[in-house]
Amino acid sequence: MPFKWRKWNKTVHRDFGYLFFGMTVIYALSGIALNHRKDWNPNFIVIEKSINEAPFEVLPTKEEVIQMLRKYDVDGDYRKHFFPNENQLKVFLTGGTAVVNLTSGKGYIELIKRRPVFREMNYLHYNPSTSWTWFSDIFSGALIILALSGLLIPRGSDGITARGAWLTLLGIIIPVIFIIYYLY
Repeated sequence: MPFKWRKWNKTVHRDFGYLFFGMTVIYALSGIALNHRKDWNPNFIVIEKSINEAPFEVLPTKEEVIQMLRKYDVDGDYRKHFFPNENQLKVFLTGGTAVVNLTSGKGYIELIKRRPVFREMNYLHYNPSTSWTWFSDIFSGALIILALSGLLIPRGSDGITARGAWLTLLGIIIPVIFIIYYLY
């Protein structure tokens, strides 16, 4: 009985596709997030609020600082405060800070919160441990096998000897053009 390589090729392609579905989604989404980190922070959400108070004639007490923060819905985040100089109040909040110019009463609140899902995916994308690096390397090898086995699944006019050859060639040429353009 002859070896049925086409059947084994489909089986390997299908099973690797199922096994590494989660990894593919993680690396795809975190890759998109990391590609656009100059446009947004994929790990954290930064919330900024303006403070507009009446000028302070005397240094505010802790109770007065908390009362001011209550207007901006961050009084529960108060940790402590200090005065870096005679005209400035700096408040440490859970996950952020508030800074107020005491002379003008103007300032800002900046809160930083973890971005759900993307932060965890990006953490994995950065290879946090040796065991994860090994798993990522296995995934990379599986992607190579998926790419090669995928070339051989379609037959006839959709296969690698016809339409598939042109699409494969295009998929190789596009990255080469970017490499030549940006590196040379």
